[in-house]
Amino acid sequence: MSYKKPIVASVHYPKFKEAMPDMSGKTILITGTTSGTGKIAAHALAEKGARVIMLNRPSPRSTKIQADITKEFPNADVSTVDCDLQRFASVRSAVEELQKLCSEGIYALINNAGIMAMPDEATEDGFDTQMQTNHLSHFLLTRELFPLLEKAAEQHGEARIVNHSSMARLGVKKLEGKYLEKKGGSLGGNSASMFFMGARWVRYSQTKLANAAFTAALHEKLQASNSKVKTLVAHPGWANTELQVTTGRAGGMASWTSLIARFISQSEEDGTLGILSCVVLPEAQSGTFYGPGSGMMASKGEAKPFPLEKQYDNPEIRDLLWKKSCEAIGKDFKI
Repeated sequence: MSYKKPIVASVHYPKFKEAMPDMSGKTILITGTTSGTGKIAAHALAEKGARVIMLNRPSPRSTKIQADITKEFPNADVSTVDCDLQRFASVRSAVEELQKLCSEGIYALINNAGIMAMPDEATEDGFDTQMQTNHLSHFLLTRELFPLLEKAAEQHGEARIVNHSSMARLGVKKLEGKYLEKKGGSLGGNSASMFFMGARWVRYSQTKLANAAFTAALHEKLQASNSKVKTLVAHPGWANTELQVTTGRAGGMASWTSLIARFISQSEEDGTLGILSCVVLPEAQSGTFYGPGSGMMASKGEAKPFPLEKQYDNPEIRDLLWKKSCEAIGKDFKI
């Protein structure tokens, strides 16, 4: 039996979306919009007038989301750029296209796409599939597009880089450098126990810890340079998206966990409130973490701001994350 998404009603999303400010004149890039939080965010931002550029792997689902948003909002400026986050070459090709499409600047880059509890396999670049998809390719994308974010910041007074973490960031005690190295396929095997932290979940937790550590390191560098670019991070709680379904099909999540999800999870719309808060709220400050408001490990609830955590917001982890990520992409990233 495969994992089945429980039906959970949206509680907070309708009110939040209604109160969202007009986003006209702002270009926003989102990775991973074919389902889940990325899909909801793309719809909401298009509805509010933003120019939305979706970065997805070429697929029928990518074509469909483009058609769906265009049908729902005929006047919206929405487009798609092919970008496979498991291939650095694809990311670089996407950057070349984006530099032409966004010569006026980029107001927000939402590093949303992710995969969860996948087998112990390497990408063509040699890295763990989860780490390259969830962090390293986003690090590369952010580095290459940073000049366009700075350009928009001069125009709007700010620009924003939004990373998407998870409750799973606390599944491991510390970020380890080996998970950011070319060791894909030799990082623990395929144990899939979610509650006893099998190897699949350890690798996933390392990627979500990396998302938060990237935010902490980037925030420190942006503040030191007096940049007008902000960086924030969010987590969706336990949002009922296709992520769990895909993980279940790949053998990383037992079908019975859907019974638990029925009671402790929230809708994918409510799970999107974290990243939307990071992008649209005027009061959102750089170096802030948005997540369900009853606590940093809450699985559901209205999105609220929290400070970054010392687990990753410390000199050792910030430096490790930056050094290993630069080595992985083969370039330094200077702010």
